[in-house]
Amino acid sequence: MDLQERKIHFIQDFLRLNDEEVINVLENTLKSEKSRMLSRRVKPYTIDEFNEKIDRSEEDAKNNRVRTIDELKEEMKSWR
Repeated sequence: MDLQERKIHFIQDFLRLNDEEVINVLENTLKSEKSRMLSRRVKPYTIDEFNEKIDRSEEDAKNNRVRTIDELKEEMKSWR
């Protein structure tokens, strides 16, 4: 059974559940695993990288390469 089939079977089993406690455990497990996976991918910047990003941001602001929050909100509407 490949991964796609396993996911389908899992979803089918999940949809048959009527026990809220079991659903809570599964939800919490999923949240924890997603968080754990994210933390493995996210690496903090070094001081040099951080300072470089600050310098680049300040340069962007000076050269008007920024968006207002309203412009960003408007742009985000098209992301859906």
